[in-house]
Amino acid sequence: MSVQSTDRQDAVRSGGAWATIGDLILESGAPLPDVSLFYEVFGDLADDKSNAVLVFHGLAANSHLACDSATADAGWWSGVVGPGLGLDTERLCVISANVLGGCYGSTGPTSIAPDGQYWASRFPALTIRDQVAAAVRLGENLGISTWAGIVGVSFGGMHALEWHVAQQGRAERVAVIAAPWATTAEQLATNTMQTEIVKLDPEFHDGFYRRVGTRPRAGLALARQVGMLQYRAHDEFNERFGRARQDVDEGPYVVESYFRANGAKFAESFDANSFITLGGAKSSHDIGRGRGGPERALQSSTAPLLVVGIESDRLFPLEQQRFIARHSPGSVSGDEPVVLHSGHGHDAFLIDQAWMGRTLGDFLG
Repeated sequence: MSVQSTDRQDAVRSGGAWATIGDLILESGAPLPDVSLFYEVFGDLADDKSNAVLVFHGLAANSHLACDSATADAGWWSGVVGPGLGLDTERLCVISANVLGGCYGSTGPTSIAPDGQYWASRFPALTIRDQVAAAVRLGENLGISTWAGIVGVSFGGMHALEWHVAQQGRAERVAVIAAPWATTAEQLATNTMQTEIVKLDPEFHDGFYRRVGTRPRAGLALARQVGMLQYRAHDEFNERFGRARQDVDEGPYVVESYFRANGAKFAESFDANSFITLGGAKSSHDIGRGRGGPERALQSSTAPLLVVGIESDRLFPLEQQRFIARHSPGSVSGDEPVVLHSGHGHDAFLIDQAWMGRTLGDFLG
């Protein structure tokens, strides 16, 4: 008996479209048949398709950048994408696709395999390069040979940087925001811990939890909380929460309640197998792998490159963006990245949207 893909049901309600991009041969050599990407479009595509900008989203985000007529949801970058904003939809056609392997409409573990069952934990391991290859196919499907701009934030910034190096000639400009040139040892360890936490949940059932009508909510919520520790700045946590309790002298600390609530919310909206798949892709990121090292890889591309780092970022510290800028001939800010001076930590690209909009607007011209 076959099953119906729940990610497609959810995606339909958000207002978007699918691009069927065919079969992919992954870096591992494994075949991935009948791949489709769910994407959303903000603004009108010019007749000559010269105004298209592709945005790669963060790991837990999706293609819904801003509000449109199909949904009342404002979107996660509504202060950046829209009429008169940095990514001006009166001038640009901004497109964002849910990443391959995710759970918001594109082919992933919640999709249906050729045998009529969920892929679940059988879904093949992915790399950032696999996901970029899928995005290239999306452009071909839409008839876009050269994008006016590629923009990537956080996890999506890994894709943008990979595009900058591996897909030269397919973008006029690239913006890499709050992303590293390679996943660090600390991040590799964190990704591994998060995966193990999810798998230790008794409801995980070797990844086939849908077969028994359950989900590893507790494990996924806790794994998300581990990641959240690095999304905000140390000082912000202390100033915002300190040692305050829910009640004056007893009860949980306020910061405990904040983390638990956010973890629980995430566990209700995200798929555990997709979380593991995307974590593995993040771990694969190394712009210099197989290319003679990161310096040589970065030096190979001369296209205009905007590198943005966040002063208080603990997830992907500023030294990572400095390395990218220093070794990239096309860096528009020279040897140093453009720095967002914010106390919000890694999430500043989501919070300080007015700054982000101005910076991207200036870059894209």
